[in-house]
Amino acid sequence: MTMQGIDPMRVLLGTVARNWWLILVRGLAAIAFGIVCFVWPAISLLALVLLFGAYALIDGVGAIVWGARSRWGSMVAVGVVSVLAGLIAFFWPGITALALLYVIAAWAIVRGVAEIIAAVHLRRQIHNEWLLAVAGIVSIVFGVLIGLYPGAGALSLVWAIGAFAIIFGIAAVALSLRLRSLQQKMRLRHEEKVPVGAAGGTRTRDEDLR
Repeated sequence: MTMQGIDPMRVLLGTVARNWWLILVRGLAAIAFGIVCFVWPAISLLALVLLFGAYALIDGVGAIVWGARSRWGSMVAVGVVSVLAGLIAFFWPGITALALLYVIAAWAIVRGVAEIIAAVHLRRQIHNEWLLAVAGIVSIVFGVLIGLYPGAGALSLVWAIGAFAIIFGIAAVALSLRLRSLQQKMRLRHEEKVPVGAAGGTRTRDEDLR
């Protein structure tokens, strides 16, 4: 297949599907972070800051790699925001609870917008793109709420952060498994339609998508 005959959206979908494991890593990190918040509700502010910093860095690196490989500027942007939020947490461990809240709020809103944009791009390619949209909406709602009500109690704050992380994590894991299944189907379909070693050195469509 010539480059002129390649559908750009299918190229994008193939790239996203092949990197499903990056979404899985982000989802598992979010779930782990959320579980810790619920299991350890009396966590100190310093411990919460460092824990959030570790989660934000993992999430950010995953988003940057996924966005770079898929050539999605919005996903790279959310990754950069996550990494910056993580670095702030690590290099400013004495941050006040109020400042931490606003950092998390801004981080959640930016990533939510980026994930909704990504879902819009995928809406005609996969059936479960709404999982990414749900994660984005939850992220925005969470960011707005903690930004509007920064005076909530410490326990309520930890539980809210934990609930958000778990909901986002479940949506991300579900989406990653859907993309993994899609990748496998695409690979089988390409192998059946254009076998490797065909006359004239024809390449498989899967190779063209790489």
